[in-house]
Amino acid sequence: MISASRRLHLERHRGERMGWLRAAVLGANDGIVSTASLVVGVAAAQASPSAIVMTAVAGLVAGAMSMAAGEYVSVHSQADTEKADIDRERRELATDPQAEERELATIYEGRGLAPTLAQQVAQQLMAHDALGAHARDELELSQTMAARPVQAALTSAASFAVGAALPLLVVVVAPAGSLLAWVPGTALVFLALLGALAARTGGAGMLVGALRVTFWGALAMAITAGVGALVGAPVG
Repeated sequence: MISASRRLHLERHRGERMGWLRAAVLGANDGIVSTASLVVGVAAAQASPSAIVMTAVAGLVAGAMSMAAGEYVSVHSQADTEKADIDRERRELATDPQAEERELATIYEGRGLAPTLAQQVAQQLMAHDALGAHARDELELSQTMAARPVQAALTSAASFAVGAALPLLVVVVAPAGSLLAWVPGTALVFLALLGALAARTGGAGMLVGALRVTFWGALAMAITAGVGALVGAPVG
């Protein structure tokens, strides 16, 4: 029989998925929307089928690289900030541990503990892992939410490529004369499925998640199609 403590140890929370889930959803959503919008815009400008395919391939490659680079730089900046804050706490603990203990006790009082109990908790946590206690309760940092630049970059690039490959596949197999119907139609289906899946994984309402990404994807494609039609319109 599994004990209560063992069950508690195995408990998993949805917040543990936040880092990779955010990067994966953002990448796949951006891949679908940007590539489908590119295709719709170029098709509305009456480009040739080969030009449309080249545009979709270029959008996939450029977008994946851009997502990887942007996500790496962004998350690495967050990691640098977290490291700087932890280094500062380490110095403060070395120079004035009593003040840091009082600071921790004040935080626990603010969360509802009686002053005496808050002081005891602060003392015990400081004795066990002073830097960890301050990182968690003062800086609100944890291993679960820690910035991981390489993981975020690879996840974003891969998910973007997968998302962008869906409109590209439609461009290859759909009739050239009806791309303006097939690409946005299938893209909206892909976005709805992605939104529902992401919402389910994160514990939110699937319908709301699907509607949210579908609306913004439809708006992006509509605007791009309008611009493509204006640019490609014959002058005379």
